[in-house]
Amino acid sequence: MTLHPAPAGAPTMQITLVTGLSGSGKSVALHVLEDHGLYCVDNLPVSVLQPLIADLTANGQQRAAIGIDVRSGDTLGSLPAEVAKLKGAGHDVRVIYLEANDETLVKRFSETRRRHPLSDGSRTLEECIEREREMLEGVGELSHRIDTSRLSANALRERVLEVIGIDRSQLTLLFESFAFKHGLPRDADLVFDVRCLPNPHYDPRLRPLTGRDPEVVAFLEAEPEVGRMLAHVHRFVADWLPSYVGDNRSYLTVAVGCTGGQHRSVYLVEQLARAFQGSARVLKRHRELP
Repeated sequence: MTLHPAPAGAPTMQITLVTGLSGSGKSVALHVLEDHGLYCVDNLPVSVLQPLIADLTANGQQRAAIGIDVRSGDTLGSLPAEVAKLKGAGHDVRVIYLEANDETLVKRFSETRRRHPLSDGSRTLEECIEREREMLEGVGELSHRIDTSRLSANALRERVLEVIGIDRSQLTLLFESFAFKHGLPRDADLVFDVRCLPNPHYDPRLRPLTGRDPEVVAFLEAEPEVGRMLAHVHRFVADWLPSYVGDNRSYLTVAVGCTGGQHRSVYLVEQLARAFQGSARVLKRHRELP
């Protein structure tokens, strides 16, 4: 496929494609984008994506959000090629892929009593979810992934607005702490396990605190193994960051996990985020903290 750049001066748009698993929060994402002035369309067949963008551009629209998912059927497989065409025409295309673990999706469908779009009377809900993951596998690879399993609606709104506000001229490096007992973040690109480090949890004075509190920081910085682990993780990310940039990545999520996601992983994420300021656009999140 040959991509031709847009002629000089041709109008372009910021296009946000919202996709992902049914029940993962796509409606919440589209509603917040609409509230912030984007022209929104849901359940758009992939085959009419190009004509729609051409029409919106001709009518002076500058920002649009479009929901595309398995309801598009067989045309879904052509989405990566369509995204490439839009980028080749000079449009700023951002793809947000929302997902959640199976337990969360089943619970949400049970609570809302809604029918899964792939339900045909012969598949269980779990089988529908598995099939949907398979159908969306190629789409997820070109997206900014957001795991909504443990996100409130308000937190999801903030994440979505964060994505559309990101400067695409540089890679965004996200450091995220998490608890292994609650599962791996589904959107992680690199995962580091720091459960082998001394645990402040066993000190009653430190147990209610977090890795951002000075007392916990002092405890961890007094342990040589913590410093060694921090240095090794920093070196690995720093050594490979240019390769990820060279791969035309827009986002790289580095997840650091400990048992409870409160002390050790939080401390390392805070230190890493501080160390990489200036090397990339840095964000940090602590999944288990309020």
